[in-house]
Amino acid sequence: MTRADRLMLLDTASLYFRAFYGVPDKVKAPDGSPVNAVRGLLDIIAKLVTLYEPTHVVACWDDDWRPQWRVDLIPSYKTHRVVEVVADAPDVEEVPDPLEAQIPLIRQTLTALGIPIIGVTEHEADDVIGTLATRATIPVDIVTGDRDLFQLVDDARDIRVIYTARGMSNLEIVTDATVVAKYGVLPSQYADFATMRGDASDGLPGVAGVGEKTAATLLQTHGDLSGIRTAAAAGEGMSAGVSAKILAASDYLDVAPTVVEVARNLDIAVPGIALRMLDPTEADAATALAEQWNLGTSMSRAVAAVSVI
Repeated sequence: MTRADRLMLLDTASLYFRAFYGVPDKVKAPDGSPVNAVRGLLDIIAKLVTLYEPTHVVACWDDDWRPQWRVDLIPSYKTHRVVEVVADAPDVEEVPDPLEAQIPLIRQTLTALGIPIIGVTEHEADDVIGTLATRATIPVDIVTGDRDLFQLVDDARDIRVIYTARGMSNLEIVTDATVVAKYGVLPSQYADFATMRGDASDGLPGVAGVGEKTAATLLQTHGDLSGIRTAAAAGEGMSAGVSAKILAASDYLDVAPTVVEVARNLDIAVPGIALRMLDPTEADAATALAEQWNLGTSMSRAVAAVSVI
């Protein structure tokens, strides 16, 4: 039976970091090179494609994991993850050397499977995902461990997140109802919610003294951040203490939404490349790559998964 069209967008770095830490580092190529992240990512892809049956898969890439335009707005953005500042180029992110060495091979294996890799200069994978999800004309699954992408969930357009934060054995499907149940806000309000709450892992300070519950209550009452700021300025619809906290954070709130919101209008199109059985030449190349790098059954499982279409 032919599958219904469904696009799967991979937050690739999120997944290869998970693979790196989830597969023992004793897994190596014949020449001693580490391949644990590569094998782990192949296993993840095989599981995702088998379980959720997408017809199209895109590996979304961080061409710039910390875009300067976001840093210009909030200098603390991801600062704790910088190991080297580079002039006129993306700063160097803290990545374990054994993982860094595997990234070129990760790209080779994705290409061998026929999975397109899309990144955009001066943008993160989140922005690629936001644009492709917005432009897609078929249902979308976003695979990530990043809560920021909850802002893209949209039941009306059949856009959901497959959330990996609890591990590949405990995948969670995030829909409108999931976001409301967890946070008390709609997905369309999530970026404003995250702006107020802040996120230490991204170096976003949030509004001092405003936690998740207060942020959710304010959004339930006033709709969005603009409405909250207007009400705070008028001294209406919240306590004087909360109003003072919102007003004190004005400089931050002027710029933070642009940092937190994912881009949805990059100059990219949704690839028309569907998953398919590899032709004999491609299959031989995938097998040769697997033999060269000791990818073994991980590659064969991934090839089998994409070939079901």
